[in-house]
Order: sequence, then C-alpha cells, then structure tokens
Amino acid sequence: QVQLVESGGGLVPAGGSLRLSCAASRIIFSINTMGWYRQPPGKQRELVATITRGGSTNYADSVKGRFTISRDNAKNTVYLQMNSLKPEDTARYYCNAEYGVQATNYWGQGTQVTVSS
Repeated sequence: QVQLVESGGGLVPAGGSLRLSCAASRIIFSINTMGWYRQPPGKQRELVATITRGGSTNYADSVKGRFTISRDNAKNTVYLQMNSLKPEDTARYYCNAEYGVQATNYWGQGTQVTVSS
C-alpha cells in the first residue's frame, strides 16, 4: 500500500503561485507513476500532470507552460509548482500513485486551491 499526504493548497490571487507537495509512505522510486489530478466544483476529476519513475512528464494542455511537476527521491515527495494561476485552476488537487505489478492506484485526501479573480 501507499499512503499519500498532500499539502500547500490555499487562496491566491490570479497571477500568483503555489507549490503543492505530496509525501509518500513508500520510496517513490518504487512507484511506477505519480501524478496530480484536480476536481473543480461540480466537475469530474481531471489529469493535471504526471511523472514516471524514469522522470518523463506529461501535462494537461490547460497547464502546459505554467505548472511543473517534479520529485525529490530523497524525501519521497512529489511537487507541483503552479505559476500564473487563473480562476479556472480553482479545484481540489489530489496526488495519485500507480504502484505495483497490477498498477494499483492510490489517492491522497486532496488539498484545496482557490484562485481569486
């Protein structure tokens, strides 16, 4: 199993920045892929960014050039640096880990990001 704990959310004005952190209970190098997803109010959860064990990254078109996913293997932590935030980035952000031969998905509890206009 993998436990994930997110932090770093908050209220920020449009154009501002936030950095989200996701601390994992397992050595993240053993995890296939880690990622960030978000769920805006009244909408479905959507992909924001992922990073593989090999370091390859993938981003939703809506955040390309503004958000950066990274990881610190020594701290078993994955980060999401969010710049130039927009009101439409308002959502609850969830950390995800795909782990094991069966690629089981694990989720954190989420952290709220609110961007004011």
